[in-house]
Amino acid sequence: MWNVGVYIALTIAIFGAIIAVAAAAVVFVIRLKRKEKPNLSSIDSDMELQQLGFSVRTAASDKKVSFEGSQEGLDHVHLTPRKGLLELYTIEELKKATEDFNPGNQIEGKVYHGRLNGKNMAIKLIKTEHVSNVEVRLFNDATHQHPNIIRLLGTCVTEGSSSFLVFEYAKNGSLKDWLHGGLAMKNQFIASCYCFLTWKQRLRISRDVAVALQYMHQVMNPSYIHRNIKSKNIFLDEDFNAKVGDFGIRNSSVEDETKYPDVSTNPATWNLGYLAPEYLHQGVVSPAVDIFAYGVVLLEILSGKTPITRPDNKGGTNVWLSEKIKAILVSENRDELRQWMDCALGENYWFDTALTMANLARACTEEDPCLRPNAGEIVEKLSRLMDESPEDEHMLICESSCKPLVNSSTNNSSE
Repeated sequence: MWNVGVYIALTIAIFGAIIAVAAAAVVFVIRLKRKEKPNLSSIDSDMELQQLGFSVRTAASDKKVSFEGSQEGLDHVHLTPRKGLLELYTIEELKKATEDFNPGNQIEGKVYHGRLNGKNMAIKLIKTEHVSNVEVRLFNDATHQHPNIIRLLGTCVTEGSSSFLVFEYAKNGSLKDWLHGGLAMKNQFIASCYCFLTWKQRLRISRDVAVALQYMHQVMNPSYIHRNIKSKNIFLDEDFNAKVGDFGIRNSSVEDETKYPDVSTNPATWNLGYLAPEYLHQGVVSPAVDIFAYGVVLLEILSGKTPITRPDNKGGTNVWLSEKIKAILVSENRDELRQWMDCALGENYWFDTALTMANLARACTEEDPCLRPNAGEIVEKLSRLMDESPEDEHMLICESSCKPLVNSSTNNSSE
């Protein structure tokens, strides 16, 4: 009996030891999982930093850090080590780059040409309160940078009311420069040259802009609506590839666009010609608003005319480009369309392709936004036109100069 009691006691002791070891293991695993469990608030904060964070370079060192922009301003700054997205330039660096903002370096309006450490840049003066509103996700790092969106290089945030955005430099200026004249880039003026965009260049520019819109509307999540598509905000690099941009800040409203009584005398009021009816009258914003404006740009590319013009005869009503093309296409008069085309092209374009593009532009500027094509459909149509366009030797010898236009006698700057 004594032996039986010993065996029972040993069995109980061993069983108790096993339970104790198992309990300890469970406690250890639970603690380990708690340590590994991610902090949701930390993740949310990090994702927000990825979307809104600027990578900055301090004056003391080249170490990269990022800060979160607040809609109320730059009151709350969270510094986190991160591989750089954007540079933070000092005001001294920008003064050096622009020769103390010399008027000779002025590109247009509040935009200056600068050169720093061998790199050309375009520097835009903005209100400090607007820096936090910049859509950083449009510009991202170089690995994900879209080739048809102008690249934001960095910022210069000052303690005063004015700050700066620094963008990549478009050697060949804006599409508006080429179609309507205006200021060219610094030290790129031509003494005497009749420069124009060739048909092949215009076709490629049209597709490049549509590709950028397709990315903003159909690839980005959430989608991005530009609301300021116009020839002034389409830039051309040294190879005449088009890049969409608006130098970061859109500070005008529908009310701003409609306050000018005479749209024929102030180029700034060309903006009215880009505004979709639903946005102009009801303030409705959707991707279709960008499509309407793109259609007007397409008409500019085809005709070389401004979005709104006034007939030569005094007292005539203003002519809206989006309305003019509808009248031409309804008439089915091919000669009328030929006369409407940009005279700089002469006969060096394919009429059937031009007719297709004019109909595409008309569809983009339909009053009903539901009838307008989306950006993907536009890209598909233009890509097919480019593939089908024959290479003609006569047209190839009519390439335009790879330099910007001469400085116009009148400043066609617009906001």
